[in-house]
Amino acid sequence: MGRFLLVHGAWHGGWCWSGIQESLQSRGHNSFAPDLPGHGPGVIPMNRVTLPMYVESIVELLDKEKDPVILVGHSMGGLVISEAAEQRPEKIERLVYVCAFLLRSGETLAEIAQQDTRALVMPNLVVSDDTLTAFLKPEVVRETFYARCQPDVAVRAQRKLVPQALSPFVTPLSLSNAGFGMVPKTYVECSHDRAISIEVQQQMNTRTKCEEVIRLESDHSPFLSCPDELTSVLCSCTEN
Repeated sequence: MGRFLLVHGAWHGGWCWSGIQESLQSRGHNSFAPDLPGHGPGVIPMNRVTLPMYVESIVELLDKEKDPVILVGHSMGGLVISEAAEQRPEKIERLVYVCAFLLRSGETLAEIAQQDTRALVMPNLVVSDDTLTAFLKPEVVRETFYARCQPDVAVRAQRKLVPQALSPFVTPLSLSNAGFGMVPKTYVECSHDRAISIEVQQQMNTRTKCEEVIRLESDHSPFLSCPDELTSVLCSCTEN
């Protein structure tokens, strides 16, 4: 039996993993999918959210675990799980990047995203007047995140999105071989992704060693568009 900690990406919340959690449970695995600070109920204004705050929230959960967990990050969540692995490598059995940003030390999400000319996020980002948060133009959200989802699923998901703090996008990672580098990694590519192009996904999982790379014929949200396939991939990680 495996235990999974599922970390959502930008604009989303723990809600996006609910179907995967049910599927994991039906296969005998436990999971938890917290809201990162500012993404769920609470008193933290999104414009005060930082990457260290995200990471601290996950490290606190890891510290409560008796045994190592499989730590899964989607999209921006890749930053969070990498930094958590740097701080608590002994608490993590494996890192799983689901079409996620797998960055090297010193890199930021923004610089990688700006180089991704086939992705739809950066050209359609609407920044708040105070420059602290941003959202995507509503008319491109479905194509960016949910292109292969059922229409009703995409509509419900889009209604749940929240403004995204920009500070985590421009904060460089600080990783080492002794921390982050010690944890085995699986990368789940999504071939029809318009938020992070498949070419950039491949670039990231090639330059940072991943013990396993798996491809799904999915959009940016395989937890909604192909949950059975993603669940099977996650379950296979308990066998490695």
